[in-house]
Amino acid sequence: MSILVKQALISVSDKTGVVEFARALAQMKISILSTGGTAKLLAQNGVAVTEVAEYTGYPEMLDGRLKTLHPMIHGGLLARRDVPEHMAAIKDAGIEPIDLVVVNLYPFTQTIAKSGCTLAEAIENIDIGGPTMLRSAAKNHMGVAVVVDPADYPALLEELKTSEGRVGAATRFALAKKVFTHTAAYDGAISNYLTGLDAGLKSREYPERLTLQFAKVQDMRYGENPHQSAAFYRDIEPAAGSLASYTQLQGKELSYNNVGDADAAWECVKTFADPACVIVKHANPCGVAIGETVLAAYQRALQTDPTSAFGGIIAFNRPLDAPTALAVAKQFVEVVIAPGYDAAARKALESKTNVRVLVVPIAAGGNRYDFKRVGGGLLLQTPDTKNVEAAELRVVSRKKPTDGELRDLLFAWRVAKFVKSNAIVFCGSGQTLGVGAGQMSRVDSARIAAIKAKNSGLSLVNSVVASDAFFPFRDGVDVVAQAGAKAIIQPGGSVRDDEVVAAADELGLVMVYTGFRHFRH
Repeated sequence: MSILVKQALISVSDKTGVVEFARALAQMKISILSTGGTAKLLAQNGVAVTEVAEYTGYPEMLDGRLKTLHPMIHGGLLARRDVPEHMAAIKDAGIEPIDLVVVNLYPFTQTIAKSGCTLAEAIENIDIGGPTMLRSAAKNHMGVAVVVDPADYPALLEELKTSEGRVGAATRFALAKKVFTHTAAYDGAISNYLTGLDAGLKSREYPERLTLQFAKVQDMRYGENPHQSAAFYRDIEPAAGSLASYTQLQGKELSYNNVGDADAAWECVKTFADPACVIVKHANPCGVAIGETVLAAYQRALQTDPTSAFGGIIAFNRPLDAPTALAVAKQFVEVVIAPGYDAAARKALESKTNVRVLVVPIAAGGNRYDFKRVGGGLLLQTPDTKNVEAAELRVVSRKKPTDGELRDLLFAWRVAKFVKSNAIVFCGSGQTLGVGAGQMSRVDSARIAAIKAKNSGLSLVNSVVASDAFFPFRDGVDVVAQAGAKAIIQPGGSVRDDEVVAAADELGLVMVYTGFRHFRH
């Protein structure tokens, strides 16, 4: 059932579009109540408005802390229109129903994000009257429409115009749900901030109580396996350039595994400055390469392990052109990701109707935290964004690396960060040659990486190797040397470092330390 809007209350911190919205309401003969700065802005722009203080008979008090917490306001919001006793009670009290509430809140999250924000400043930006009005109106959405997001102004105005000043039940319910979601996130941000302060009011990395909120993007066809259900949620404000900001251009609905693997591919490929391609299978890069063009990068990445690339995820850090799209279309691929596609590339992929084609903007930045669910709890950590430059490496072998070897070592180290531990990655000339991932012992990862290269017909002679963590014994060094490697990059830090370095010297290898590891489980 629709409601007729006769009176609206507008009180907003974010004044985007509010003048135009209020003017349109006034043109529909809807009377407007407002407060403080909003009332002043509307009046200055020729919109007829009644101050809440005038309406209630009580002036704003306590530096504006007390404005709308009054029976004249909340009686008009909370009275159930379908209960005669409620309507009689507010009539006897001289209270008019308020049919539309337009409120957004003090900018608490923006305030605490500012450098040097004090507790006093944060407290002053905790809204009291705003959430109370929103919750009152949303609770009584059967008789009141409530708007918390300026993005909803156009659609609501259109409905009011086409329905002769009325708002339907479906719209009111959708807006009410949005309100409760918004106020929950607002209170969660306050809780996270306050419980993130220690006794000395110093900010801590991790609050005592953690409140999270995500918006559902879609239901998945199923989870990791067909007998599991699943859904994909994104942050309310996804990090710039994150996978959650994707647009799907074509293809089947994304699956649970598609999203996980696509994220692994995208996070890896966007770290490269040169044109790059990353192919991922089961959350591990099975081919990574840079090249003068994206086509060259793709062809070299595919060489690493064409068997594993079958049914994989392919990510590019440059817009896709037709030659590359045509090459990709020749293989079985689940998902293609790039920051853009020219018209000819779109045409080349159209015939592959099942291939999911995603556009994701390239941008720096990422998630603030990584999460891992465990039985009855949640593990939380900062993401692994640490990188190393050539000048920061410590050469521990007698033999020193050449400039070319240094470039390949840094490339291999960058790739190893995205390979499941224990990770061993053979590389050469900006291309992966063999990848060993997820083994319980490092020496087995080394053997598997060498076998992968051999199976793909790639030579490891004069290659370089990255190990995501230290070699606990010399056996891993022996394996990679026997395969043909000439240089190793690893964190160092084993009690047997001397033994491992001695093995490198004995075998004529270059060995450099980064001083930190890249475990990924």
